[in-house]
Amino acid sequence: MPLTHTRTFRVRYYECDLYGHVNMSNYPRCMTEAAFDASTAAGYSPEKYEQIGKTWIIRDTEVEFLKQLRYGDTFEIKTWVTDFRRVRSRRAYEFRLAGEDELIARGQMDWVFINTKTQQPATIPEEMKSAFFPEGPPVEASRREPFPPPPLPPPGAVTFRKKASWNDVDPTHHVNNAKYLDYFQETNMLVADTYGLSHDFSMDEGIAWFARKVRIEYLQQTRLGDLLDVTTFLSDVKRISAVRHYLVQNADTREMVARAYMYFASIDFSTGRPVRLPADTMAKLAPNIAGDEDA
Repeated sequence: MPLTHTRTFRVRYYECDLYGHVNMSNYPRCMTEAAFDASTAAGYSPEKYEQIGKTWIIRDTEVEFLKQLRYGDTFEIKTWVTDFRRVRSRRAYEFRLAGEDELIARGQMDWVFINTKTQQPATIPEEMKSAFFPEGPPVEASRREPFPPPPLPPPGAVTFRKKASWNDVDPTHHVNNAKYLDYFQETNMLVADTYGLSHDFSMDEGIAWFARKVRIEYLQQTRLGDLLDVTTFLSDVKRISAVRHYLVQNADTREMVARAYMYFASIDFSTGRPVRLPADTMAKLAPNIAGDEDA
């Protein structure tokens, strides 16, 4: 059995969005903090990693949002390592309100063990595996679901250009993994402006789009000053839901830096229940829907 660790957080006001919910980018931030604490509890503190010249970087993040957290909520994240591979490890996370059993959110992160000097993957030592699995690690690693290839962007795909700023970069000298979610939300706002779907329009309709699940695959590191193009478009539009894709490229080299998708559901403000996507909204968004170019 793996070591499990639980950390308690309290939602701060500046972590909430204009709907009063915790902004989605704060979920992976808390997951990372919980992972750091769990690693320290197992004997591998940040100081220990610095001593051995190794660290972990995140390759893949997935979060499923089941209920909303709000300002003042006290919640717990339970986390544990599910497996080790030669240079990679997966960690699972569960969010609950303090003292309650119902899940608020759940997720996983795939981490890569690297040499801090060379920035190349490093073999995970056996003594580290034993620290997280005192009774021995699993014989077989859990299966990784390949990141699904996105559809081709439609002509109406929207691109947001962003220069990596000082506030985006963390002590690893590259853009923090959670910042990409902030970029995606800025891109969503550009889509709304482009297609005449302002926040006031959504409030008048009494409907909002809430993310139910997000997955991000990080392909390259982004450094301070790098110029990024974040392109987004919809696919798989159904009665109450849709998938929004994000392709992040270095604007100078055109290399893919990251890619992501989010499952969105249309929610009625007054009831909090799913509701059919308004026909006029979808008509406006038609050029932004993959495979719907002729709509």
